[in-house]
Amino acid sequence: MFSKGNKTASRRSTPSIIGGDCTFTGDILSEGEVQIDGRLEGDVRCRNLVIGEQGSVTGEISAEAVNVLGTVTGQITAQTVALARTARILGDITHDSLSVEVGAYVEGRFNRLPSETTSSIAASLAERELARSSAGQQALLTSQPESDTATSDKSEDHSGPGKVVLLGS
Repeated sequence: MFSKGNKTASRRSTPSIIGGDCTFTGDILSEGEVQIDGRLEGDVRCRNLVIGEQGSVTGEISAEAVNVLGTVTGQITAQTVALARTARILGDITHDSLSVEVGAYVEGRFNRLPSETTSSIAASLAERELARSSAGQQALLTSQPESDTATSDKSEDHSGPGKVVLLGS
């Protein structure tokens, strides 16, 4: 029951949720599942992402699995992408596996994920898990001042009102 060797339970922790009455501006980085039922203006990087029917994300998404029932304005990159009939996507989708229900709206391109990218998503998540376990941190909230200069490389642009890093326990 309390086995130290059971790592499956830690991977299936409670999802981090942005409720329907919440609007959040900033980037989200999580080791586990994130569920967005409210509005998010920022990038999301997590293992699994669920965007509820009333949920909205404006920003780039990178995850192992993405399930969209709501609205996304921005690029989605994931191994597995599932679009429900209520999904509305304005942006490109890069995927390894894709399912689209009749009624889903997509204005963008579908691109197949290169096999080395599939490995890099998993490796990136594994590196963060290793860093978390060696640091022993539970959560980190950092605030960064807005930048006056914009960079063309989005992966290096961390400007904005703040960044939340959620590390599972």
